[in-house]
Amino acid sequence: MAKTAPKQKAQKRIFLVDDHPIFREGLVGLVERDAEWVVCGQADNAAQAFTAIEQLKPDLVLADIGLPGRSGVELLKDLQTIAPDLPVLVISMHDETLYAERLLRAGARGYIMKQEPPDRIVEGIRQVLNGQIYFSASISGRILSALSGRTTSKDSPLARLTDRELEVFRLLGEGRNNHAIAKQLHITHKTVDAHRGNIRQKLQLKNGTELISYAARWLEAEATAH
Repeated sequence: MAKTAPKQKAQKRIFLVDDHPIFREGLVGLVERDAEWVVCGQADNAAQAFTAIEQLKPDLVLADIGLPGRSGVELLKDLQTIAPDLPVLVISMHDETLYAERLLRAGARGYIMKQEPPDRIVEGIRQVLNGQIYFSASISGRILSALSGRTTSKDSPLARLTDRELEVFRLLGEGRNNHAIAKQLHITHKTVDAHRGNIRQKLQLKNGTELISYAARWLEAEATAH
């Protein structure tokens, strides 16, 4: 009697969202080193990603948060409406101390800095595919402290901002005016003004000039640090 060939394990399908083609290409190579994983699709913006993910139904999404148009944070929230159980692992250059908790609240299952070595990214992918949450040790400790009600005096003042306010703050630092911000975020000019006022109040800044200067310095410091 002929032996039955062992049934091949189905590959886990991974979708990539990043607006840098070279980084996406590197991720494809990293992911497909593992015979159990395959990249099923790619996108360079949130709108394109949302449509493709809805059609392809991947097992995991690897996404950046600094995307053109709608941010990766907004994409996460949108995906929660169509696939609340879809695991998303964020791979980004942005400061994890500022974004990790926000992304966890938005539905992410993990956060890895782009500067991490490849084996750390692979470890994160494997853990999230296995149903676990993946953050760096330092961020995991901060999140546990927050959940237990303990706070730290080292929190950035920017932690006081809402997700939308932080997005407006980042765009101001990039030199965008109110009109450009309103167009990119699909909100009104009046709403941008309201966000700017709230940001100034929370950061204790006197006027719009101080706000723009603060935002620009923060972006520069973040780029230098990473």
